[in-house]
Amino acid sequence: MTSIPIGRMLRSSTAGFTFGCSVPEPEVPTFGTFVKAPAQRGQAEVIGLIYDIVIEDDPFVRQMVAAPNLSEAYIEDQRQNRQVPVEVSVLAVGYQNGAGLGGHAIRPYTYALPPQPPITLDHIHQCADDEVRAFTERFDYFRLVLDSRDAPADELLAASLRRAAAARPPEARAVFLLNAGKELARLLAMDVVRLENLLRRFRP
Repeated sequence: MTSIPIGRMLRSSTAGFTFGCSVPEPEVPTFGTFVKAPAQRGQAEVIGLIYDIVIEDDPFVRQMVAAPNLSEAYIEDQRQNRQVPVEVSVLAVGYQNGAGLGGHAIRPYTYALPPQPPITLDHIHQCADDEVRAFTERFDYFRLVLDSRDAPADELLAASLRRAAAARPPEARAVFLLNAGKELARLLAMDVVRLENLLRRFRP
């Protein structure tokens, strides 16, 4: 399965980035989705998790919301034919050197902040299921999410695990989530309340 382009970079840092897209899109980004962005002049890819989606307004929308008796057909026409701006914030959770380069071997993922951020206007892609499975073979990204001050960490981690489980064959999902729970129990051994609340969020 090929990855899906979903927007272009607006701004970035080593801790994460924000990209823009418009509605409607074939694949509107959703909370907890794994995405990737090129970095280091295409020599690497940053892997991240969507943690916030903001639909911006504009002067025309502000006028419309105050107008009385808007028909559903008119509203739908505006949604389909006007580019409603959307800003999507992403938490960086890893990177891969040599990714996507023709003729070059794909290197293992590094579960750390990237050495350089992505560049403005680069395409952002949603990770394909095989990429999600490969990245989540290890749980080393958990700590980056749990320690995040910008993202709703527990909700984001639970959403990412649900997506990672869904990317696997049905018979492998329960084992995957069980192993993820064991890793969380190790990381949060001193915070039982947080651990229990987090486990409830992604149990099948």
